Amino acid sequence: MSRFIKYLKCSRCGRIYSYEDARITCENNDLGRLDIYYDYEAMKEVVTKDYLAKIPLESMWKYKDLIPPKDESKIVSLGEGATPLIKAKRLAEELGLKNLYLKDETRNPTGSFKDRGMSVAVSVAKEFGFTKAVTASSGNAAAALAAYGARAGIDVIAFVIEQAGYGKIAQLLFYGAKVFRVRGLGREDPTVKLMRMVHEKFGFYMAPSFGPFNPYQIEGPKTISYEVVEQLGWRRPDWVFVPVGAASLLTGVWKGFRDFRELGIIPDLPHLFAVQSTGNPPFVRAYKEGQDPFNIRPWDHPHTIAWGLEDPYPWDGDAGIAALKETKGDAEEVPDELILKAMKLLASREGVFAEPSGAAGLAGLMAALEDGRIDKDEEVVVLITGHGLKDPDVVKESAGDAPTISADLEEFKAVLSNAYGIKI
Repeated sequence: MSRFIKYLKCSRCGRIYSYEDARITCENNDLGRLDIYYDYEAMKEVVTKDYLAKIPLESMWKYKDLIPPKDESKIVSLGEGATPLIKAKRLAEELGLKNLYLKDETRNPTGSFKDRGMSVAVSVAKEFGFTKAVTASSGNAAAALAAYGARAGIDVIAFVIEQAGYGKIAQLLFYGAKVFRVRGLGREDPTVKLMRMVHEKFGFYMAPSFGPFNPYQIEGPKTISYEVVEQLGWRRPDWVFVPVGAASLLTGVWKGFRDFRELGIIPDLPHLFAVQSTGNPPFVRAYKEGQDPFNIRPWDHPHTIAWGLEDPYPWDGDAGIAALKETKGDAEEVPDELILKAMKLLASREGVFAEPSGAAGLAGLMAALEDGRIDKDEEVVVLITGHGLKDPDVVKESAGDAPTISADLEEFKAVLSNAYGIKI
């Protein structure tokens, strides 16, 4: 398992820790993410393309040599990962692309990519001996933590933003989490404030889906990149479009491709494209303006239908900006109207039902094509990060409701014509 972990290093002050120190945050800088460094030279002797190809892709844990925990018996899994990479032929034709793929993370156990990170985070919490965890979330990460916490026997306190959809709240309650909606989202995220206070006062394991307060969860999304490479026949695509809130997913995807490059499985990295909503684009603004990666200005009044991307401050923005620079990537903000259009296209052309934040990557691709930033001959992968049933209220507001009729053929024909424009 983690025999290849060399050490953890604070992204801000550079202090080094061993994995066995069981650290969550840096002693010198509580905003410093503890990045995990691996011994690639030793790993190369074991983790080769031939070695990985012999292991069936049944869950993300086929890549257990590249992620924590140290003790394999501590792994807490619900079968996360191994999600399909769908060749989107109808959607590609609609957009004028030759090769478009959708990495469908809606197939994970709780309906979002957050399951990958929380499987790792809870496994590490179990290895470190924690019995209680606390999180700050827009909904998906908390739902994932609650599910894996239930599986591991770890009690979960979840602070979610006041606007979180009930679909996510319902998941949390059924998993047994103690859930609190927290009001006051602005330049400071009140859920993060409460989470940190509970950790400092009571010693609970912090498990949000961003690095400074949960360094281990970033190792989970790395496996998305491993799977994409394997599913493409052990090669990398030209572009990968990634929805961004805290920038932890972007960081994890970048780290995954870097791992495979260091191991000699791929020769270089794909371009990464970060996407945010115009209602909350602090990361995109920071990238375009060349802001100090460690002092990104928060967004004053986040407001978007993509609630999963409403982090007013991109906690892993320093690594996210480094990812775009190293991969010669790009970033863009997109309006909610385009996100809704992307949701409808995903469902009507490819049968993939995504929540707004889950469809934001496709909206970013549509904007990039409109601006001529993507060559239509290039191979593109879009991450679809969360299921549409996560936000049923948004879906109903956009799609409306179904008409009600009697069991009468003439009434059926009339309503079919009036409501759907189909005459028979």
